[in-house]
Amino acid sequence: MGMNIEVQTSQETELVDITQRVKETVGGAGIRNGLCVVYTPHTTTGIIINENEARLREDILSALDKVVPKGAGYQHDQIDHNAHSHLRAILLGPSAIIPIENGSLALGTWQSIFLVELDGPRKRTVHVSVR
Repeated sequence: MGMNIEVQTSQETELVDITQRVKETVGGAGIRNGLCVVYTPHTTTGIIINENEARLREDILSALDKVVPKGAGYQHDQIDHNAHSHLRAILLGPSAIIPIENGSLALGTWQSIFLVELDGPRKRTVHVSVR
């Protein structure tokens, strides 16, 4: 079973917690044990799993900025000035796979699923597939 989650981002870079929406998709699928794939088809977004704590979210965005700074003379910036967004997305990856156990996501106590916006604000789609 597959479903799309639509997300409207509000900032150039941000972490959007989509955990509850993914949980609802899994719950509606009726699968007791399997896998949930969360995937973003956008080249300037990523999917991560981590703790949803405000200072940590800021640290994640700050680390991305330090590792891949905006405006560092990238070739792609000659086209549309968002090379940093594409490069950051490569580091994060476009998907996560979460086991389903007894009808629920097998996330750790502090784990949340995030869409990471790197070139917003934009309307984004996240594919959730449950098997």
